[in-house]
Amino acid sequence: MPDLFESNKNITEKKYPLAVRMRPRNFKEFIGQEHILGEGKLLKRAIDADRITSLILYGPPGTGKTTLASLIANVTKSYFQEINAVLSNVQELKDSIKAAKERERASNKKTILFIDEIHRFNKSQQDVLMPDVEKGNPVLIGATAHNPFFSLVSPLISRSMVFELKKLSRENIAQILKNSLKDKERGFGNMQVNIDEKALEFLGESCDGDARVALNALEVGVLTTKPAKDGTINFTLKLAEESIQKKAIGYDRDEDAHYDTISAFIKSMRGSDPDAALYWLAKMLYAGEDPRFIGRRIVICASEDVGNADPQALVVANAAFQISEFVGMPECRIPLAQAVCYIACAPKSNACYLGIDKAMKDIEESRTMEVPKHLKDASYSGAKKLGHGEGYKYSHDYKNHYVEQEYIPEKRIYYEPTDIGYEKKIKEYLDKLRKIPR
Repeated sequence: MPDLFESNKNITEKKYPLAVRMRPRNFKEFIGQEHILGEGKLLKRAIDADRITSLILYGPPGTGKTTLASLIANVTKSYFQEINAVLSNVQELKDSIKAAKERERASNKKTILFIDEIHRFNKSQQDVLMPDVEKGNPVLIGATAHNPFFSLVSPLISRSMVFELKKLSRENIAQILKNSLKDKERGFGNMQVNIDEKALEFLGESCDGDARVALNALEVGVLTTKPAKDGTINFTLKLAEESIQKKAIGYDRDEDAHYDTISAFIKSMRGSDPDAALYWLAKMLYAGEDPRFIGRRIVICASEDVGNADPQALVVANAAFQISEFVGMPECRIPLAQAVCYIACAPKSNACYLGIDKAMKDIEESRTMEVPKHLKDASYSGAKKLGHGEGYKYSHDYKNHYVEQEYIPEKRIYYEPTDIGYEKKIKEYLDKLRKIPR
């Protein structure tokens, strides 16, 4: 990998991968991350004013963390020192910090110390950075794919501005690929490449927001495809699949295939078919669907369609959802699959779902009932004078921890438990209570 500050002439040499050659040289060429780099945004203002303090940039691979650091160094005319936390040690950190101080004394030039995969540093290595980072020389820019609030020590976080980079959108990826096809100096502008729109869309979707993956696939496809008789290289959908080694499937996150698939997924769990549910789960994950979105749907299904027939289903579903929040793909597919199978195989009841909908309808359409006096809050001064809490019967003072009393002015039945699974026990218990003499 070449140094980020090699001359443009060197960096355009064909010996370097397309993803390296097409690295943005200025902010006009930088695509994506408008939420932090758009006009008026904090980071953009700080860069323009040359008031950069230490930064932590975190986000998925291929979203521009390293490029952003190099562009900041260019704009602020700082010396750029790059370290990879996997290969570095305390001594190298100390040497880099010492060199930054000497550079500032000799030429009044500040240093940006870029540490890639900074989450790999242990506590002692992070502590070495603290005193000088606080003084502003060197200016630390750390890059990580892990949430820094979990992977970095609190003192370092408190001394840094933290910015999250998002996965590049399909539109961002498409624009990056188009730019590389037009660029005659660094890209394929001198070649006749005709890329199919479906191939472009597929690369934009299947690279999962990673520009490097998309550019690598484009380069492999272009350089390994024999031109037609007229010299044109036809970059088709099939070629895109081969280049990225991933099959295109009918799934679009904001069109019919998305809603049809998630519908089939939920209905398969509701219908107690674990095999079908796993198939639709696999399709969504393969297509790049956000595991957190899937996890949320599993949680809802566990409550809506299983309910109290097996209360443990909601616990399992919620655990899978939380795991998908911090583990990510590919590992989170396993707990998600576990939850899907559990829910699909669990006894089913929608009694709770029907019950809350009935109650909500009553609230919406009927006159709102007042809370009975004996149930009103009696913990504050003056409540007794108002008669609040008077006559309330504390259930635990009675046999079987139950006593008949009025909890709602007009008796309503919303929850009607079924005879299925654990809910059968709930129904038997309620029936037993209702038979106790008043």
